[in-house]
Amino acid sequence: MSKQLAAPAGATPMNGEIWIVDDDRGVRFVLATALRDAGLAVREFDAADAVRIALHKSRPALLLTDVRMPGESGLALLEELKSKGIAPVIVMSAYTDVATTAAAYRAGAADYLAKPFDLDQAVATVRRALADGAPTEAPSAATSAPTHALLGASAAMREVFRLIGRVAASDLNVLVTGETGTGKELVARALHEESARRERPFVALNTAAIPSELLESELFGHEAGAFTGAQRRVAGRFEQAEGGTLFLDEIGDMPLALQTRLLRVLAGGEFYRVGGRELIRCDVRIVAATHQDLDARVAAGQFRADLKHRLDVVRIALPALRERREDIPLLAQHFLAAATRELKLSPRRFAKATLKVLAQRDFPGNVRELENLCRRLAVIAPGAEILPADLGASSPASAAGDWTDVLRAWATRALADDEADIHARAREALDRVLLEAALAAHGGHRQHAAAALGVGRNTLTRKLGASRARKR
Repeated sequence: MSKQLAAPAGATPMNGEIWIVDDDRGVRFVLATALRDAGLAVREFDAADAVRIALHKSRPALLLTDVRMPGESGLALLEELKSKGIAPVIVMSAYTDVATTAAAYRAGAADYLAKPFDLDQAVATVRRALADGAPTEAPSAATSAPTHALLGASAAMREVFRLIGRVAASDLNVLVTGETGTGKELVARALHEESARRERPFVALNTAAIPSELLESELFGHEAGAFTGAQRRVAGRFEQAEGGTLFLDEIGDMPLALQTRLLRVLAGGEFYRVGGRELIRCDVRIVAATHQDLDARVAAGQFRADLKHRLDVVRIALPALRERREDIPLLAQHFLAAATRELKLSPRRFAKATLKVLAQRDFPGNVRELENLCRRLAVIAPGAEILPADLGASSPASAAGDWTDVLRAWATRALADDEADIHARAREALDRVLLEAALAAHGGHRQHAAAALGVGRNTLTRKLGASRARKR
């Protein structure tokens, strides 16, 4: 039997009710209470089928639906409601990622709420959707959602996913900001793959990696004979990306002269190849990225304000990894599994204590540094379970004498195992290693060894005697 929704002939007009569809009774109760306290009429449902039955008698002013429910999903319900123009729909989900948020907006969602959500925010979102009026019909073409490399369950990443989902379908230029290694190109690729341009090329160019004298040719191409060595016509990145997306990484490093030419292309959608006379029109969406403060560079006269305004139509700010530490265990396990598959190695897993140590690290290189660490661990970890002590051995810094990571890993494991006398044992080991290393460096000469360590000869002799006594 077909489940297609239709506007029944005897149905009463929109009655101003907000309908909540969620199989979690607690979510329904809390959200419904907040909306009622805000003066709104609310009706609750635990499944899509119950909504279908209710639609034979009335219609909601707005519907909020969970994504994952027993039976039909919230996205399927959204698509049918939108195709019939029945009511605006807000999608809710605890499983927030790029594919889900983009699919919701593509199907015509009025907005997206990531669980757990702030109740004041939820009420404000409902009021905004009601004020926006009747829904528009959803696009008819539905494609399978791609799998994206962006991962995270933190509030900061949920907001990034929501922004990607909301702006991907538009042709607006996007500026992605964030520290090096946070995944700015991954955001650009997700924007492309969730857009109508997904079947056209995605072309990336790191403007900081190309010498300034060659960058113009890289972007716009050149004609044969345009300069020494130009033996044939070469298409630039704008031509290569025709109909698709051009990702300009490290845009803040672009020379001022080239910024002027890029601005003309963005304003008019046309350009000349280097050394050429043929005017070339282009249809390209620009996603730019930078780790620098463009506002500061504009103030310093190093970046054109009008170009910044052209690029910074929508801004997506990626958080540093230290600002979303709760995502580190998820990312680490993902990268480790991916590395073992790619390198055809036996499976590895992180001990719980190891994940705790990783979550405490700052990772100045951000996600890229974590991924590289996991790849090293996949290769050099001695056992199937990666222990905290393995982190120090895997770190390039440890070879340069950065022993504190190893000490921290040892202490974390000892604390997790409820070992006794941790401080005393650590001090004993430190004294012994320093004494033995100093004596070895100075041929067993105690006075020279003591001077190198910055302690008196008597102190060294006493500590050395105590260490040997403990050994016996």
